[in-house]
Amino acid sequence: MPVVSDLRQYTYCPRIIYYQYCLPQIRPVTYKMAAGNAAQESEEQREQRRSLRVYGLQDGARYFNLEVESGRYDLRGRVDLAIKRADEAIPIEYKDSPGRAGQHVYLQLTAYGMLLEELWQVPARRGFIYFIPARRAREVALTAELRAQVGTALIGINTIISTEHMPAPPAQRGKCEICEFRRFCNDVV
Repeated sequence: MPVVSDLRQYTYCPRIIYYQYCLPQIRPVTYKMAAGNAAQESEEQREQRRSLRVYGLQDGARYFNLEVESGRYDLRGRVDLAIKRADEAIPIEYKDSPGRAGQHVYLQLTAYGMLLEELWQVPARRGFIYFIPARRAREVALTAELRAQVGTALIGINTIISTEHMPAPPAQRGKCEICEFRRFCNDVV
């Protein structure tokens, strides 16, 4: 069963899905990945002491590292922070970046919203990206368009996994320069 973070990887480069599922023994761990995990753990400790004001909320129950799974979407994951209110579910994704988020982060946040809706049976109309260095949250509307993009990406991910066929490299070859799997792609320079 794919995990929500696969959406981020698939959007960046579909080959990462191929390497993770079809050749799992070659998964490298980079400094950036380790530093991001450490920053997130530190932020979770601060979050527990904060009010919900940074999200513009007066109330809500917080759930850290909430495991979610859906048979409907054939997807699972761990939400960095989920806020449950009487009338809505709100996923929050921590990012160790200065304040920019690519499309892959929006898809990940949307998928978490979809999983929380199924779990708690309340709508997830919005989510937040919390930028750790700036200590700022950006609200993101979980639109029908983003939900459709999640569905399309999941089809692509499942196709790669089931066919074990390596996809073409990304059109934006600049991504390859900083990719941890670059040395495995013999057709990119």
